[in-house]
Amino acid sequence: MAARTGAEYIKGLQAQEREVWLRGERVKDVTTHPGLANGVRAIASLYDQQHDPKLRDEMTYVSPTSGERLGLSFIIPRTQAELQRRGAMMLRWARTTCGMMGRSPDFMNVTFAAWAAASSYFGRGRPEFARNIERYHEYISEHDLTLTHSLINLQRSRTLTGVFNLQEGTALQVVRETDAGIVVHGARILATLGPLADEIAVYSPRVARHTETHSPFALNFAIPCGTPGLRFLCRESFDLGRSHFEHPLGSRFEEMDCVVFFDNVLVPWERVFLLGDVDLLNGTATTTNSMTHTAHQGAAKNIAKCEFVLGLALLMTKTLGNAQLPHSEERLGELMLYTELMKACMRAAEADAKLDEWGVMCPAALPAESTRNLFMTAYPRMVEVLQLLGSSSFMLTPTEADFSGPLASHIEQYLATDTATARDRVKLFRLAWDVAGSAFGSRQVLYERVFASDPPTRAPALSAIYPTDGVMDRVREFLDEE
Repeated sequence: MAARTGAEYIKGLQAQEREVWLRGERVKDVTTHPGLANGVRAIASLYDQQHDPKLRDEMTYVSPTSGERLGLSFIIPRTQAELQRRGAMMLRWARTTCGMMGRSPDFMNVTFAAWAAASSYFGRGRPEFARNIERYHEYISEHDLTLTHSLINLQRSRTLTGVFNLQEGTALQVVRETDAGIVVHGARILATLGPLADEIAVYSPRVARHTETHSPFALNFAIPCGTPGLRFLCRESFDLGRSHFEHPLGSRFEEMDCVVFFDNVLVPWERVFLLGDVDLLNGTATTTNSMTHTAHQGAAKNIAKCEFVLGLALLMTKTLGNAQLPHSEERLGELMLYTELMKACMRAAEADAKLDEWGVMCPAALPAESTRNLFMTAYPRMVEVLQLLGSSSFMLTPTEADFSGPLASHIEQYLATDTATARDRVKLFRLAWDVAGSAFGSRQVLYERVFASDPPTRAPALSAIYPTDGVMDRVREFLDEE
C-alpha cells in the first residue's frame, strides 16, 4: 500500500467499529456525526495533498523497501536535506489547518520514525521489542495510518510528586500477562484526535522510579482504536453545527479531546514496545531523540499559528483604520516578533542538525525545544493582543441570517468601514472571535498553555540542555581581566 487519499482515510475510519461516546450517546459513525465530521474532513484534506500532482514530491517520498510513495512525515531523515524537506511538508499541513489542529498525523509519525531508527534501545528491554517497533513503523507508514496517543494517567489526588502519583484502579497498568499478550486496565488522558484516528499509541513521558526498577505502569504499546474494551469519552464538541461564516474555525478544525478507558484490554505481544522497565521508559524521549523530533513538528504548527494570528490582526486593523496608531503598531510589532522568533528557531534547528547515535539527522535540540517554552506563554499573549486590537468590534457581529433579515439595510449602512463592506467586516470579526473569544478559541489557548506541560516543568527541561558553562566562562574571563 502507499500514501492514502482523503477518501481512503474516511473509508478506513468507517471500516473499523470503535466505541466513542459523546453527550451520553454512542457515536455510530464518526465520519458523519455532526460534532466530528468536519474534523474528519480536515484530516482528509491533508491526505488529499499527497495526491496533488503539484505537491507530490513535497508531500511524499519513495520507500526504500517497497518503492511506493509514502507520506513524508514517516521518513527517517538521514540527511539535512531530508530533515528540511520533512519540515517543509509539516509546515504545509499546519498552514492548511491554520495551526489549529495540533495533533495532525505527522506528530505521531515523526515519533515512531525516531523510535524505529532507535529500535535497539527498545531491544534492551526484550530483544523482540526492537523488531516490534521496526515492524510497526513499517506498518503504519505503508498503510498511512492516523494515530492518536494518551500520555497521562488520571489521579485521585495530587501530591508533591504530581504526575507520578500512580494509583491502582485509576492509572493504566498491566494486570496480567498471557500467551497472547498483556492485559491492561485503567484510564488515560488526553487522546486528542481520538475518534478521528485509526490507532492509539500509549506511552508516558516518564514514570517516577521511587525505589523500584520495574513497574506495571511503565508501558509503551499501540493498538487499533476499535480494540475490544477500549472506550473514548469525548468532551463537548466545539463544532456547533453553524456555517463557516459564523464559526469559521470551529466548523472546520474540531480535533476533539478524549478520556480513554481501558477495560481489561488485550494488547498483542507484537504491539508491545516497552514493558515494566522504569529506567528505559524514563529515558526514551531523550535517548531516542523523539522529544526533539516532536518539537520540530510542533515548531511548524507554531509558525502556522503565528502567521495566521498576525495576518488576522493586520486585516483587523486595516479594516478598522487604526493600523497606524502607536498602540496598534506596538501590538502588531509584538505579533511579528513572535512569528519571526518561531521561524528563526525552526530554521536554526534544521541548520544546526546533526546525526545522532542512531544515524538519524536530528534537529538541534536547543532551538527546537525553545519553541515549546516560548509558545506556552506567547500564544495566550497573542490572543490577548487580538482582543485589545478588536475591542468592541468583537460584539458587532450579527449572524449570517441577519444579512437577509429586516435590518439588512441598516447593517450594510452602519457596519461598513472605509475599507470593508459590512459583510466583510462581520465575517472577519467572526473569525477573530473564533480565535479570541469562542469556546473553540479558548480551548486553543488552554491547549497551548499545557501542550508541552507547564512553565515550571519546562524551565528545568530547557536548562538541562542549555550550554551554561560557556556563558559562565565568558563572565569568569571578564572578571579575571586586569
